[in-house]
Amino acid sequence: MRLSAPRIEPVDLDRLDAEQRAALEPFLSTEGGKVGGGKILHIFRTLAHAPKALTAFLAWGNYILSKRNALSPRNRELVILRTGYNCRSGYEWTQHKRIGLDCGLSEAEIVRIKAGPDAAGWGDIERAMLRATDELTANHFVSDATWAALAPLGDKGRMDLVMTVGQYTQVSMILNSFGVQVEEGWEVDPDLKA
Repeated sequence: MRLSAPRIEPVDLDRLDAEQRAALEPFLSTEGGKVGGGKILHIFRTLAHAPKALTAFLAWGNYILSKRNALSPRNRELVILRTGYNCRSGYEWTQHKRIGLDCGLSEAEIVRIKAGPDAAGWGDIERAMLRATDELTANHFVSDATWAALAPLGDKGRMDLVMTVGQYTQVSMILNSFGVQVEEGWEVDPDLKA
């Protein structure tokens, strides 16, 4: 966590204007009332200050998290977690650690993601995906050697990897800069505390 308090407070759900309500409608109409364990997550309540941007953000994010993304859910979460870690985003790491576990990453693998592509235990494609993530978050470019190592993903998989890292770099910048705080009951990784 970069900040210990929000720079932009999440909107009050009891005081939504019409545009904010429309932007949050996908969450308000979810079966059971709301997502996020009975509430709308702070990231979405914060982004509701810019409702048209939130609507566009959700459309693109839904692609990245869908089966339309050529990366398997496990590989997608591997890349998202490394991106969040590289961006020092405590919120992103905390949220996607839970998702990563649900998508087949083990606790040991999640710890190893922090060590990066050179940590022992990664297969060739995992190592290449982590290296590409590091190159993208540091230099905004995938080197020729890493691009070649990503060949088993195919062109669509390589494109989706770059787009996933790009999306979650943006998400991390939003979370870090706006000071979005983790949800009540979430525990931030000690390596990512302010």
